[in-house]
Amino acid sequence: MPDDGATQAREAKRMTTATQPKRLGFFTRLLDLVAPAERYQLALAQILHAERCGFHAAWVAQHHFHEHEGGLPAPFVFLSQVAARTSRIRLGTGIVTLPLELPIRVAEDAAVFDMMSGGRLELGIGPGGNFAAFRAFGLDSDDRGKAFADNAGLMLDALAGRALPGGDTMYPPNPGLVRRMWQATFTVEGARRAGAAGDGLMLSRTQPRPAEAPEMTLADIQNPMIDAYLAALPPGCAPRIMASRSVCVGDSRAEIRGFAALGLARFRDRLVGSGRATGRETLDELIAGFDVHLGTPEDVIASLSQDSTLARATELAVQVHSVDPPHPFILRSLELVAQQVAPALGCVPDGAALRHVA
Repeated sequence: MPDDGATQAREAKRMTTATQPKRLGFFTRLLDLVAPAERYQLALAQILHAERCGFHAAWVAQHHFHEHEGGLPAPFVFLSQVAARTSRIRLGTGIVTLPLELPIRVAEDAAVFDMMSGGRLELGIGPGGNFAAFRAFGLDSDDRGKAFADNAGLMLDALAGRALPGGDTMYPPNPGLVRRMWQATFTVEGARRAGAAGDGLMLSRTQPRPAEAPEMTLADIQNPMIDAYLAALPPGCAPRIMASRSVCVGDSRAEIRGFAALGLARFRDRLVGSGRATGRETLDELIAGFDVHLGTPEDVIASLSQDSTLARATELAVQVHSVDPPHPFILRSLELVAQQVAPALGCVPDGAALRHVA
């Protein structure tokens, strides 16, 4: 039986993601082991270096209360400082936890920031995964799905300049941001929702495995999400799929593994209480279990090349979490990713910027 129009459209979208050049992103979780003010300054320096290395985008996550998960509760405040010090790199929220926010205020902050930064904002939103934070805000995490949908609708109305409850409209509107929305999700249904909205799809650097299938790879979990996303995209809407991956590249494999032994052990110990780790895992088990790609450029190229999800992504965003090496090694990792790893995976950094990196 010949393919119908819908099947042909899905296949065209699939081929588009496989053949177009990928953007290269840097995702910082702001996890340097220093005081908060220095942590923000180091993250700023890393993004400045990413721009010099030719990265197309820098992403930050919003986290409330927990310094070990990423101590940045105010992403627009931080990104405003980054925007003032950069000129080209796109700046993304990955994510704003929308159920915990006043959606019109998010729209106002996003609209003003986007205009002040020269239209460089990529606005990522999601329902959030830190359930304890909901209690602190006086909310029930069981209601986060509905709260996300309601708040997203109100935020989009505000950005588009549509009438809000009471008849007011937001000033200044910024309808262009509606086409730069991204949604983060761990589920096939969430990916379908992002596709139906015409938003970008943000895929996590790691995900818990189903209890019945603990040996599943990240690609096993995320390829069905991409399928659902592509199938739900409206006609004529280009796919935007950002795959975040834990990547730490160095000149010495042994040195990077040494940092991983420390960073992954800290991460493992925090997970023991929730039953996601036993505390007895070897380093290689931690590397595999937390989906980390590390070593020399050749090591990382070989490792990432096994991830079939990346062939379908339109953007690869690398983050050193949860290896968490010292700051100079993060800068060196960014250089090696841009110079060697990214080109081998179909990402084309900004060559003019890269030539200025020593």
